Amino acid sequence: MKIINRSSIIFSIFCFFLASPLSLYAGDEPIHIEANRMSSTERTNSVVFTGQVDARQGDVRIRSDEMTVYYTLNDKDQETGNDGKPVTQQVDKLVCTGNVEITRGEWLGTSKKMTYLSRERQVILTGNAKAWQNRNMVSGEKIVYYLDEGRSEVSGGKPAATVGETRAGEEKPTRVNMTILQK
Repeated sequence: MKIINRSSIIFSIFCFFLASPLSLYAGDEPIHIEANRMSSTERTNSVVFTGQVDARQGDVRIRSDEMTVYYTLNDKDQETGNDGKPVTQQVDKLVCTGNVEITRGEWLGTSKKMTYLSRERQVILTGNAKAWQNRNMVSGEKIVYYLDEGRSEVSGGKPAATVGETRAGEEKPTRVNMTILQK
């Protein structure tokens, strides 16, 4: 078993992401990831980070219990990175689970799970999803943020068991909730 020190892991991750289009918001800035553990599997083209995962790029920060990065392999002649060298892998999807928190400036999103789809340029928060812009908050079962359009969609979820006004055995769907604070 080969032992790798923390600085070489961070450098390897830095090199892996520097050439990728993962850039959620911050363009070509380097991505720094810290975690308690990292596991890479070539067979599934994935890298899993576990334990207090903290990823940063520019003013974007993602924290979660676990982060899985799925990538695709490219032909060496297809693309070149910032250094002019061939890019051999591109991030396809990023999945975070457990205590997910993503921040950018005054915007904060939280959920049980976050999926970033690289080609579609979408961030999808699911499972008790909430987003704050300054002091205003919206919540629902699912929030989809379209990065290039700067717009989001929030939806309720499956019916949840309720007590009170509903008849026995009747289920009421969860709803979108928004709080807008006035000056």
